[in-house]
Amino acid sequence: MKIFLTTFAGCSQSKLTKQKTKPNTKMSVDPMTYEAQFFGFTPQTCMLRIYIAFQDYLFEVMQAVEQVILKKLDGIPDCAISPVQIRKCTEKFLCFMKGRFDNLFGKMEQLFLQLILRIPPNVLLPEDKSQETHSYSEEEFHFLQKEIEQLQKKYKTELCTKQALLAELEEQKIVQAKLKQTLSLFDELENVGRDHGASDFREGLVFLIQNSRKLQNIRENVEKESKRLKIS
Repeated sequence: MKIFLTTFAGCSQSKLTKQKTKPNTKMSVDPMTYEAQFFGFTPQTCMLRIYIAFQDYLFEVMQAVEQVILKKLDGIPDCAISPVQIRKCTEKFLCFMKGRFDNLFGKMEQLFLQLILRIPPNVLLPEDKSQETHSYSEEEFHFLQKEIEQLQKKYKTELCTKQALLAELEEQKIVQAKLKQTLSLFDELENVGRDHGASDFREGLVFLIQNSRKLQNIRENVEKESKRLKIS
């Protein structure tokens, strides 16, 4: 019983300090983006979560063992083992178990990342199957990129031309509306001329212009004569 107690640990007055630690093993430096595309998560993240879950379970087991040992000690009269001693032994055993677990987890991580969570290089995902029938070299890829850039430039040019044409069309609509107003005005003038005996609108318009010029000349003459009389 004493050998068993010195292997484990616990304390009834306080709880074990729970520490979140990362695995001591070297995680894969390969980003494994193709695997992340398939699984929806990176394999390294999956392994880290598994490690944390195992670590939490180990901590809970140690707490349960601690409680059992303390209950056993309560039933032994004049027990020479104090809770502080049990705590120290528990921490030592926890470090021992964690070291062994880290060692085993490192091996398990390598097996998972190499054999289980890795997509073989000769396997394509369903959304990438088109690459088998439409494979292309690096030069062809650069050529396609240049062609796409040229098409984008042409598209921008056509878009600017379209906008300019639409603006010009709006201006033409405004001019057309004004022209309609002018034509309607001429129609009204022609109707008025007919009502006053002018058979031809053009002749009436010429006559009107001549009369307006005569009136302007008369006006100028009257103004000159009025100025002359004021001076005299």
